[in-house]
Amino acid sequence: MTKLWRASMLAAALACLPLSSLASDADNLEKLRRFSTTGTPLQIPTVDQDGPQADAIRKTLQGIKLPPGFKIELYAMVPDARHMAVGPSSGVVFVGTRKSNVWAVTDRSKRRVADEVKAFAPSLSFNIPNGVCFSPDGFLFVVEHNRVLMFPAAEFFYEGPDVAADVVVPQGELIPVDEESFNHGARACRIGPDNKLYITLGNPFNVPPREKLELYGNNGMMGILRMDRDGKNREVYAQGVRNSVGLDFNPKDGNLWFTDNQVDGMGDDIPPGEINRATQAGQHFGFPYYGGGKVRTVEYKDDPEPSDVVFPEVETDAHAADLGMMFYRGQMFPEKFRGGIFTAQHGSWNRTTPIGARILYTALNEDGSAGETEIFADGWLAPGEYKGRPVDVAMLPDGSLLVSDDFAGALYRISYEGN
Repeated sequence: MTKLWRASMLAAALACLPLSSLASDADNLEKLRRFSTTGTPLQIPTVDQDGPQADAIRKTLQGIKLPPGFKIELYAMVPDARHMAVGPSSGVVFVGTRKSNVWAVTDRSKRRVADEVKAFAPSLSFNIPNGVCFSPDGFLFVVEHNRVLMFPAAEFFYEGPDVAADVVVPQGELIPVDEESFNHGARACRIGPDNKLYITLGNPFNVPPREKLELYGNNGMMGILRMDRDGKNREVYAQGVRNSVGLDFNPKDGNLWFTDNQVDGMGDDIPPGEINRATQAGQHFGFPYYGGGKVRTVEYKDDPEPSDVVFPEVETDAHAADLGMMFYRGQMFPEKFRGGIFTAQHGSWNRTTPIGARILYTALNEDGSAGETEIFADGWLAPGEYKGRPVDVAMLPDGSLLVSDDFAGALYRISYEGN
């Protein structure tokens, strides 16, 4: 029985939890809030980092195109890898999924390749824990489909199954339970310069019916929420957002930037994907009146749009699925790439000829607006098939760039060595 098989069985078991396990999860969570042990076995399954699958991924990476001086390598095998949060003290990478695991990825030897990948907080039962983010003082937030948890010392407790935890938003209170859906249920999060927690919420529909607009507008299911780190003072920060799965703050001016996925079924080349900038609370970004960019939706084309709609800073290729994003704050990369935005395109499904599966870079102008956008890393989409589907980008302490891939089940590291 291999380590990878055991880890896969653990993930499958957690995804099919009976009601009794939900009760056990609540009991264990309460114990963790009191710093009590749960009785969960101390031995946590790990993911095998070698073998044919890892070899195949390394072969794929040989075909990835990068600017001169850059190289890409396999950093870790991480099943279903989605959004990432890098520990500010240790560099341990916590990886969310759209299933039932959060993974802890450790480079103990600091060779810039993972030594160990194992389940984080296995005494708890997660439900689509896609969104993970750290506060500057080391608190890990995990945003599930309909719950938000906080782990005050994740970097130092993750070695065992019992991890100090607290509840920010109780189960069933992030969105109305009746609005839970398998569609657009993956969240993303960031701590803002105001020390508040920001969470993206997608609506369950391609284009929502009119009877849902008021409900979704009021609870943020077409937008971005903002709340105190303890869950208090919740408000809708941005509206008119269809399904954002990536956000970050410009460290220079504090503006919030986020990706958004456009309406499907309107054709191969419309509407465009979006990279947006929010300069203040309460702005409206057009959806559902606009399906992407300035393209009106069929369902709402005759409706008056909200006043002062904010259109995207960057229009990307239609249906390329722009997901995770980050401002590059490191020093390893050349000056050209410092202070700009890296974004991950997951790749299209709603297009005759697929597009995407790549990393983009957007430079910023002196006034803080978007400059030129270019392809930074490409090659995961071969004729007729995906060899990988990038989801998120994050920066390691040395300034190198991590890319997550939920199709291959891996993290990649992009570094710069000069010409």
